[in-house]
Amino acid sequence: MSIEFGMRPGARGSQGFVTAPSEPEEYDVDEEELDPVVEPRDEADLAAVLDETNVVEVLDQLDRELIALLPVKTRIREIAALLLIDRLRTEVGLASERPSLHMSFTGNPGTGKTTVAMKMAQVLYRLGYIEEPRVVACTRDDLVGQYVGHTAPKTKEVLRRAYGGVLFIDEAYYLYKPENERDYGQEAIEILLQAMENHRDDLVVILAGYRDRMDTFFRSNPGMSSRVAHHIDFPDYDVDELMSIAHLMMDHQNYVFGEGAEEAFRSYLERRVKRPRFAHGRSVRNSIDRARLRQANRLFAEGTGTLSREELMTITPDDILKSSVFAEDREPEDEEPALGAH
Repeated sequence: MSIEFGMRPGARGSQGFVTAPSEPEEYDVDEEELDPVVEPRDEADLAAVLDETNVVEVLDQLDRELIALLPVKTRIREIAALLLIDRLRTEVGLASERPSLHMSFTGNPGTGKTTVAMKMAQVLYRLGYIEEPRVVACTRDDLVGQYVGHTAPKTKEVLRRAYGGVLFIDEAYYLYKPENERDYGQEAIEILLQAMENHRDDLVVILAGYRDRMDTFFRSNPGMSSRVAHHIDFPDYDVDELMSIAHLMMDHQNYVFGEGAEEAFRSYLERRVKRPRFAHGRSVRNSIDRARLRQANRLFAEGTGTLSREELMTITPDDILKSSVFAEDREPEDEEPALGAH
């Protein structure tokens, strides 16, 4: 027998129509059968909650895996502490309204915004503020359509996938293009604003991008600004911090700098940070990947003999100095001749 959604068996009449519900029978209830009133406790066990949620483990992992960024780590710990204390306040019967958790992450590319978003999702999940430690990352292209009637279903589909977790919108300022009257970004913004307000209990939105552009975006969209409670700025890394990131990445992939290679890589970074499209941690990762390619090509070209574990792990200065970043330091004869040259 099929049952209509929201109906109990036997709710239909003999002709298949919905019948009026029968009057409930009256009966006496013994006071002892009533659910007992739970009195709020006089104290809450912080140690027990920390042990149950393992939040400290996530924060410690963030400290280990993310170089520098002390202001960011401090702010994340403050948010985690607030949520922990709110949970304990609830246990002792104190008012504890769910705080707004929507955030703005500003900073240059490669400064750890996506990594921190993933760690934040784990913290929120372990404290019971989201259903899953899931981050749905998107950009304007995932939200905004190209013709009338296209934007709403696209935006709502992304939101559907994000409910119960974190929605991370990178370069969020591209949603707003006032110079284009036919742009549909504003429609996506309106849908997001509604979801951020009406679904604040099962959705956390993190908007990310360059600081100056995000400031302009918030000034142009005060409704969005009022819904974002936490604005966290990610500072740039200096060369020493970038070297620490490189060592961390090398260790993770079982590579080491050979004699003179660490100095060569520092020299590479000092040049690279001044060039266009530098992306901090992302650029460090890309440069290490290219050094690995040169190392592999070098070992392959040197012969077919056996290779030691040390040789397979070691990045030499030459694996780094062949980068195009050093091209301006080379003598003209080291460069390839231009097409048509004799």
